[in-house]
Amino acid sequence: MPNIQSNKKRVLTNKKSEVTNKKKKSFLKNTIRNFNEAVVVNDAEKAEIYLRQSIKYLDKSVTSNIRHKNYANRKKSTLTKRMNTLKATS
Repeated sequence: MPNIQSNKKRVLTNKKSEVTNKKKKSFLKNTIRNFNEAVVVNDAEKAEIYLRQSIKYLDKSVTSNIRHKNYANRKKSTLTKRMNTLKATS
């Protein structure tokens, strides 16, 4: 435990931000997982909804410095490609 008062406060704020970042990361993972499950079942309507959500939360994670922008762009690209193949096969 730090001795300096500002460092003590910093530890507390780091814990708070860690909790919120974990929550946002897990929510993002869940939306991507839901999209992948919809693609496996060949449900284009649900997949479209989850794709929009996933892209939305990927962009939000970049602006709040949870994920790197290249990670988000790469994920958006792969998700969109999977959606396009789903539409093509349907």
